[in-house]
Amino acid sequence: MFVQVLRVCLVESEGLPPGRLRALADERPAPAQRLMHGDQGHTWRLEDLARAAAMSRTAFAVRFKEAAGVPPVTYLLNWRMSPAARALRQDTVSVAAVARSVGYTSESAFSSAFKRALGVAPRRYREAARS
Repeated sequence: MFVQVLRVCLVESEGLPPGRLRALADERPAPAQRLMHGDQGHTWRLEDLARAAAMSRTAFAVRFKEAAGVPPVTYLLNWRMSPAARALRQDTVSVAAVARSVGYTSESAFSSAFKRALGVAPRRYREAARS
């Protein structure tokens, strides 16, 4: 029954609020979203994502934001932080290794992005999760 409801929602995606599900239902930005989900460690550029959606950069950015509720780069940042936060909670790998696994070449850049997205530095996040 849940799957049927989900299918109906996807077919009638115009009624969905902006977000991940609506973006997946929109045939234009969906290929780019699948790329981001499939390889979060890749250094995605707006040009790459627009090309995957067969759109210009501007048209893609506008359409993606309408569907997802946030610009593509913000969506990607938030998407990357989810597995990063999970790894920091569950794994014992270094923050630098977590950074590399989600597409950051610099631990510093990752730490800044993580703090911007979650409001706390990765090391503090890990400490809080473990206590």
